Amino acid sequence: MKAKGYFGEFGGTYVPETLMPALRELNNAFQIHVKSKAFQREFVRYLFDYVGRPTPLYYAANISGKTGMNLYLKREDLCHTGAHKINNAIGQVLLAKWMGKKRVIAETGAGQHGVATATASALMGIKCRVYMGTEDMKRQALNVTRMELLGAEVVGVESGSRTLKDAINEALRDWVTNVIDTHYVLGTAFGPHPYPTMVKEFVSVIGKETIKQIMKKEGKLPDAVVACVGGGSNSIGIFYPFIGHKQVRLIGVEAGGMGIETGKHAARFAAGRVGIFQGTKSYVLQDDDGQILQTHSVSAGLDYASVGPEHSFLRDINRAEYAYVVDDEVLEAFGLIAREEGIIPALESSHAVAYVMKRADEFRGKVVIVNLSGRGDKDVDHVVKIQKGEIS
Repeated sequence: MKAKGYFGEFGGTYVPETLMPALRELNNAFQIHVKSKAFQREFVRYLFDYVGRPTPLYYAANISGKTGMNLYLKREDLCHTGAHKINNAIGQVLLAKWMGKKRVIAETGAGQHGVATATASALMGIKCRVYMGTEDMKRQALNVTRMELLGAEVVGVESGSRTLKDAINEALRDWVTNVIDTHYVLGTAFGPHPYPTMVKEFVSVIGKETIKQIMKKEGKLPDAVVACVGGGSNSIGIFYPFIGHKQVRLIGVEAGGMGIETGKHAARFAAGRVGIFQGTKSYVLQDDDGQILQTHSVSAGLDYASVGPEHSFLRDINRAEYAYVVDDEVLEAFGLIAREEGIIPALESSHAVAYVMKRADEFRGKVVIVNLSGRGDKDVDHVVKIQKGEIS
């Protein structure tokens, strides 16, 4: 990473001048506290005693036996609140507390980051407001209720596509107005510097644990690590500690939606171009005039028009591969893991599972780790409605 938050040509700080003091304050606080033994002790204590780390690395024996691969699932679905998002939320809300902030705001798509931020805020006694697109609120009604139970104010966003990118826009507007007492808990490895680096720091515990666990179970590193990619937090969290191990394939799986040819997808690498969006330079789904395109995914958490800048860098230097799967393949994988392993995965995580199953012959005899980034309780009602034909 170059100075000022760049990963090669990607990253940077493309924000209104009114936000620059807040970002400088945040970066300074992050650089100081992340190196502080006292901060790290408190962060690690929460991860172990509250979040439930380390999460298991589970050998999926039934699927492995039928496919000939050795498939492991990193069980982030077993974290408190049901997804990897809590790791970042604990880190950022703790940082906000150390900075003396009295209020935090967040955006959410699938609702898991909103729930995680509301949870961390309740734990640490800080006021919380969460912005969420009204389309996502319909898809993730359970998580809306959970956030409200945790004491957060959930604000529905009616603008644009009423999904994640619109929620981010509203959160940024709030932050511009309330920078003095408010910290914006951005939920993924995206946005202006220092967010991509900061989020990676808080979620890289996933990959650090995974290396120790797979060495103990297999006596060697895996052949491939696979994770879904929306903004990119769960994937960078497991990828980052493996980057230096060149023999390990890193594979990110985007939302192919209804197919690239339909235009109803969120596959930034398959159909996007380099651009600037919501504070950073990365791959973006945009038209010839630079206008942001509408996106689609069966999973609210991957329904986003851009991707974290470090993922763009890893792709351009050929250190990570990026592919996509379509909604029908995702729904099939969602049911497969439930039937074969007794685990209901999040629709986001099901993208990674779908890719591995689609390429099962390629992975025969290989050790493959899928980051199961969240559980699917939040998605069951949505899937049932799809199966009944009530929604498409």
